[in-house]
Amino acid sequence: MRTFIYADKFFLNSDTKSAGYLEIIDGKFGNYYAELPEKDANIIDHSGKWIAPGLVDTHIHGYKNQDVMDNNAEGLKIMSEGLLECGVTSYLPTTLTSTKELLKDVAKTIGDTYQDVKGAKIQGIYFEGPFFTEEHKGAQNPSYFGDPDIDTFHEWQEASGGLIKKIALAPERKGVSEFVNQVTEEGVVVALGHSNATLEEATEAVEAGASVFVHAYNGMRGLNHREPGMVGALLSLQHVFSELICDGHHVHPQAAEILMEKAGHDHVALITDCMMAGGMPDGNYILGEFPVVVKDGTARMKEGNLAGSILKLKEAIKNVVDWEIATPEEAIMMATWVPAVSCKIDDKCGLIKKGRDADFIVLNPDMTLAATYLDGTKRYEA
Repeated sequence: MRTFIYADKFFLNSDTKSAGYLEIIDGKFGNYYAELPEKDANIIDHSGKWIAPGLVDTHIHGYKNQDVMDNNAEGLKIMSEGLLECGVTSYLPTTLTSTKELLKDVAKTIGDTYQDVKGAKIQGIYFEGPFFTEEHKGAQNPSYFGDPDIDTFHEWQEASGGLIKKIALAPERKGVSEFVNQVTEEGVVVALGHSNATLEEATEAVEAGASVFVHAYNGMRGLNHREPGMVGALLSLQHVFSELICDGHHVHPQAAEILMEKAGHDHVALITDCMMAGGMPDGNYILGEFPVVVKDGTARMKEGNLAGSILKLKEAIKNVVDWEIATPEEAIMMATWVPAVSCKIDDKCGLIKKGRDADFIVLNPDMTLAATYLDGTKRYEA
């Protein structure tokens, strides 16, 4: 007997379809039908609700009291399972600046574990650093900063089994153009952030192949009328993507709107930058090597600086719609297809397409999450 999902709206790859039926075949997506193609069928009824691709978080350090830098396979499994309650079905575990040795060990642990997780799928690794500069260090430890080194990167990549999909660096470091050229040739996305770079320095890195800006506006030289800086670069350069944290704390809604209007919603990737305190009560936590206090919806270092977030991606898509800076279609696109494309993992996730794993979410019309499905099976229900 054939199985179909019924809902009021479907966010498909090419268009948004109204009420109809989406076939699920052995855990994969089948076709969408406006009318049920056969009477004798198994119908999973989500009347009054919407179906969208599973969310894709391409910048996330931890969740449920687990940190990627803990270098713990069981922690990754807990994090993966917990992310289903956020509507996330695919993600890139994200490292922090640390010693060369620990980063190599973490890369190996993720490479050895990623196929064993049972929740949200690990589609690669994001190395956030350690090739940054101190002026905008954020929660990164500057004692480990250095210039990009291709041999070191290859050690990490080999340890991961080729799983590193993205690495971030500061454009003003020495040897950036050569490094960017090399790793992008190898299929790795280069992101720019935690940097005091000028517009010219950022442009040189983009010309070499860098294509993503790390958590736009945060951890970077701001816009000035005489030196546009990193923010000027992400607002003016072509064919680049910007990560954006839409929790209402990292970026003012109007600043988020300016970026979306200038770059286009199709070049903005909603991310969380979530740390281990995500999904946990207020209190004291650790991000990398630094103590962090979680209170009133923010994660801050003791001196008061924001340190990652406790944002859930399902909240980000609701926020941008509630702030009236994106339509539901644009919000879904920015949390599924755009992050997947920006990290070159869109062959695995980010859209509803025949033959792909049936990883999807069920939304209420107010953009709240009702359920998360993985491989066609309901794994979370609100």
